[in-house]
Amino acid sequence: MRKNHIDIISLGCSKNLVDSEVLMRQFEAVGYTVSHDPEHPNGNIAIINTCGFIGDAKEESINMILRFCQRKQLGQLERLYVMGCLSQRYLEELKIEIPEVDKFYGKFDYNGIIADIGKEYRQDLRLERHLTTPKHYAYLKISEGCNRTCSYCAIPIITGKYKSRKIEDIEQEVCWLVSIGVKEFQVIAQDLTYYGYDIYKDYKIAELISRLSDIKGVEWLRLHYAYPTNFPYSLLKVMRERDNVCNYLDIALQHISDPMLKKMRRSITSEETYDLLARIREEVPGICLRTTLMVGHPGETEADFNQLKEFVQKIKFDRMGAFKYSDEEKTYANLHYKDDVPLDVKQARLDELMNIQQSISYNLNQSKIGQVWKVIIDREEGDYYVARSEFDSPEVDMEILIQKDKNSLSIGNFYRVKIIKAEEFDFYAQIQK
Repeated sequence: MRKNHIDIISLGCSKNLVDSEVLMRQFEAVGYTVSHDPEHPNGNIAIINTCGFIGDAKEESINMILRFCQRKQLGQLERLYVMGCLSQRYLEELKIEIPEVDKFYGKFDYNGIIADIGKEYRQDLRLERHLTTPKHYAYLKISEGCNRTCSYCAIPIITGKYKSRKIEDIEQEVCWLVSIGVKEFQVIAQDLTYYGYDIYKDYKIAELISRLSDIKGVEWLRLHYAYPTNFPYSLLKVMRERDNVCNYLDIALQHISDPMLKKMRRSITSEETYDLLARIREEVPGICLRTTLMVGHPGETEADFNQLKEFVQKIKFDRMGAFKYSDEEKTYANLHYKDDVPLDVKQARLDELMNIQQSISYNLNQSKIGQVWKVIIDREEGDYYVARSEFDSPEVDMEILIQKDKNSLSIGNFYRVKIIKAEEFDFYAQIQK
């Protein structure tokens, strides 16, 4: 157990990761050593940043807290703090159920940990972070909260109303990140498309991305978590005209059958969804579309699921994830619907949907053989350099493998490669001299 050493464990989404990175920078500035490795903790203080989105995430967070409680009981840890979404949602219950934790914080008051440890928050460092990602890319959080009322989602319960960051603050943060070597930015929010309305009374995502793309040193901007309703089409012009705005859009659609969209309270119809996707592809030729879909929402029939399968087969998403409905307390669905799709049916539907996507992905990837792409090198792994194209976000998308014995490449640098082989979820490439 190392003194003045803090282990910060970040669970859940990349938005949580940004919070952890901000906190790590603050602790470094006041004299602590910090680590971000749950497998090898060795500090005298631990902070667990929890997720409370769905059942599996909550279970993972609880198990991690209990694991560190055991370390404390064994004398391997002096102090344990818990923050994040799970703590925000179940603060009082957790205090009673897990008294071994020194203090619980919500999602937005975590800076109080610094004071409780006996140090002072550094306001001058509020836009700085200790990156846990490779130094060439970073996540860029532009807002908190969500104003949507989707039936299944607990995020608004946890995080409250949508709260945009000011454009100038985001620009300053990007400039600082560029100064420490960041070239690629994953722009994240619970809902990108709503950005700016709460403070500017107008949707400002297109202006924000345009201004960020003007910053010298920004090589790639990639957009995550758009919402289909009231989609800001002005964003497509920016994507089409700016070379450093990736032709990539992560837009969670959840379902396609009108009965399901209505039950989910998505405020969009099947026809409007098809029209939206057609327009996006028309205005940004070659765009990579990523989506997330849900199976097993209360009331989902075989006919609804068949429409969803047909949708996936028609649209042929470049990247797709899916998950089973989780009945989350106090959500609209929990209060108004019966969770009437059996778990085994949910799992079977999920497996069938992902099998369809696996076949689509394989065929789409085969069509990429022979193409030449700009890629960034993320890491070395075995006999390969592992790279990504503008069409692939870290951790969740395709990777491109380049043989090491034929090349000497630098992590974090860009190269042009030719795709020579494709599998369902990976490419192989060779450097273009």
